[in-house]
This record gives sequence, C-alpha cells and structure tokens, in this order.
Amino acid sequence: MILFVNACVRDNSRTMMLARRLLGRLSGDVEQVDLAGLIFPVTDQAFLQRRDRLIAEGRFDSPEFAEARRFACADTIVIAAPYYDLSFPASLKQYIEMINVIGITFGYTSEGERIGLCRAKRLYYLTTAGGMIESDEYGFGYLRALASGFYDIKEIFQVKAEGLDLYGADTDAVMRNAMREADMLPV
Repeated sequence: MILFVNACVRDNSRTMMLARRLLGRLSGDVEQVDLAGLIFPVTDQAFLQRRDRLIAEGRFDSPEFAEARRFACADTIVIAAPYYDLSFPASLKQYIEMINVIGITFGYTSEGERIGLCRAKRLYYLTTAGGMIESDEYGFGYLRALASGFYDIKEIFQVKAEGLDLYGADTDAVMRNAMREADMLPV
C-alpha cells in the first residue's frame, strides 16, 4: 500500500501536481491522508496521560493510534507539503505528532537502542515554494531525520520546485524540471 500524506490546501497546488506525477508512476493501492480534513487532538495534559496509559497497557489497537498504524503498515510513503513560512504546513507537524507512537512506528531494544518499526522502504517528499528554500533542514531535513533515525526507512527522496513566484521566474521551466526529477526517481 502507498500512503499519500497530502498537506496541500490550494485548488491548483503546484505541490499536488508533483505528487500526482509521482503517484502515477508508482504501482499499488494508494490510501490518502488529507491533512486539511483530519481532526487533530489537542496535545494537552489529559491527552498525553491517556496516550501514555494506552501505550503502557499495550493497547495499540485504540482508535487514537489509527494513523500511526496506517503509517507503519505502508509499503511506500509519499508526502506532498508546500513550503510555507520557512517550513511545511503546521498540519504536517500535527500529523507527525499523531504517528510518533512508541511501539507502533518506532521502539527500543532492551539495551535502549532505537529501532524503526515501519514497513516502508521508501519515502518521497515533494514540495514547492514561491521563494527560495533557504535550507532543506527547515522541512525536508526534519522528515529525513525522523524517517531514517526513528522509522528505519532506508531510501528518502526529495523533489522541490522553488522560486516559482519570484519576479522574472520561468515558472513553467521550473515545474518542468521538477517533473523530470520526479520522473527519474526510483520506484
């Protein structure tokens, strides 16, 4: 199963154009998580106490962990997230908080070594920016660190189209280059 995490909110999203291009090349059933329509819990003391209790009791089948289970079971993960305000949309951070569940997406050995529990071997991150992406560390780098360090996803790819709204930019050329890059990714 291909898990498509959609953080795009605009009707004519250029990030979504990149995602459709890549998804068209992948084979398998696609399950979409539309972050604009997902209801996120408030991370307050009561939420954290309940979550910690469920984890301690090993109740990973609880509805609170549905998104974490779906993420952990995916064979391939595609994340489409426009570059907003020096990073990705806040909904993607909220989603990450939902899926980071010890015992589902990652765990620890008895010696304290962290192990990834996700099935996916590849994660693709697609983004577009009206301006320039000053550093990949503000968005993609964070996800790359989680994917490789916590989830044990081995192959992590980024396709980005930046400078799309700068004065004098050849938007079509920038998007064509990004589409070609998406076409060249291993699938």
